[in-house]
Amino acid sequence: MRVVGEGVEPGIYSTKEALAMAEEQGLDLVEISPKADPPVCKIIDYNKFLYEQKKRQKELKQKQSKVVVKEIRFGPNTDEHDFNFKLKHAKKFLEEGAKVKAYVFFKGRTILFKEKGEILLLKLAQELQDIATVEQLPKLEGKRMIMFLAPKVKKKK
Repeated sequence: MRVVGEGVEPGIYSTKEALAMAEEQGLDLVEISPKADPPVCKIIDYNKFLYEQKKRQKELKQKQSKVVVKEIRFGPNTDEHDFNFKLKHAKKFLEEGAKVKAYVFFKGRTILFKEKGEILLLKLAQELQDIATVEQLPKLEGKRMIMFLAPKVKKKK
């Protein structure tokens, strides 16, 4: 097996020799690459190695951004005042960096007003075009007509 590590002359040693060298330094012999020919082992402090690995994983997790989806519900006969009220909420959500799922819910016979629902959603998209991009155009799924909006990416200077 090939042995590497601090204070070790890199080379090919037998398993007994490698274990003896690790024991001598008070460290652990860890197999790094078992599929290599010959297998590669490293003499390190295994607990310290695990600690650093966990620390790296934690840092990567912190750098990830979670996508938040906020929903806004309309009816096919939503009035102008209610539309403006919900438009303000949509603007606030988009400015906070969340995606917006706007949908028109059709109850009972209101499914006859599909065009009204589509017009309503397209009007919302038009009002928000300066701060949002349409990810999915209005699409009827069962009793709902759904549209997704995502905040526009601000260019870094």
